Amino acid sequence: MAGWSVYPPDDLVPDEVELLAAQIEEDGGKVLSIYREPYGNNWQLFALLPLSKVQPTPFQRDLSLQHVDRLQEVIGELNRFLDPIVVIRTPNGEYWTPNGNHRREAMVRLGKSMIAAIVVPDFKVAYQILALNTEKAHNLKEKALEVIRMYRGLLSEDGSIKETDYAFHFEEAYLITMGLIYERRERFSGSAYVPILRKVDEFLEYPLPEALKEREKRAELLESVDALVDPIVQSLRERGFNHPFLKQAVVSKVNPIKRKRIVEIGYYEALNRMKRTLERLDPSTITPEDLAAAMAEEAF
Repeated sequence: MAGWSVYPPDDLVPDEVELLAAQIEEDGGKVLSIYREPYGNNWQLFALLPLSKVQPTPFQRDLSLQHVDRLQEVIGELNRFLDPIVVIRTPNGEYWTPNGNHRREAMVRLGKSMIAAIVVPDFKVAYQILALNTEKAHNLKEKALEVIRMYRGLLSEDGSIKETDYAFHFEEAYLITMGLIYERRERFSGSAYVPILRKVDEFLEYPLPEALKEREKRAELLESVDALVDPIVQSLRERGFNHPFLKQAVVSKVNPIKRKRIVEIGYYEALNRMKRTLERLDPSTITPEDLAAAMAEEAF
């Protein structure tokens, strides 16, 4: 046994965990302890890692500079780093953190060379932690982008994975569809469509390469609906409508599902119905009372 402690002390550490400990030392880190965590009794390692080898998982949300600034301030005020990050080791010797990118960046800016980390031997934990919102995205756009990056990461690893295999990790099927749109349209107002997409956009049983093609078709249809909504919203604004949720109200007005709990139509029929209604809609006939009633009917 090398110079790290083991808990429980009389337990036999698996060979793959011993190998990971040796790799950490070879990478310039320092293993402090190998232990079983108290809930699932899984093996983990507590270590100091070189910051130069720690990176965020490539599919998570971007840094919030305000959050990083605040962490720098707190760490400096305490003169202690008290919250270890979680990492997994990649085959090329990098360490990905799915929940500690802001703490990693704060320590880099503070000029430190090492960071305390819990090293998990199971690679899929990187996806599970994001799904559990350990470092939760602040809004719909960030969450959708995080999901589509995760999706592409899984796609590059194994083309046989199905969307349904990772439904828990993606949380909502519509986040995949919207993620494709947010990748090319940063200012897309996706929240207006959540009430309907939540009911008609389902996870696919296809392998990810095939599913991604279907997702692109769904994203294109949603964008074509949005292209009809935006001119109507602009027309209403020119008439003096200043409702803070004006776009959502217009979408609610043409939502063919409203508050139905049991939905008998699918994604394409629902959005194509919306398109046909929007194409016939005359913005000059819409009143504030119409929009208020539409939103109330959708919500309740």
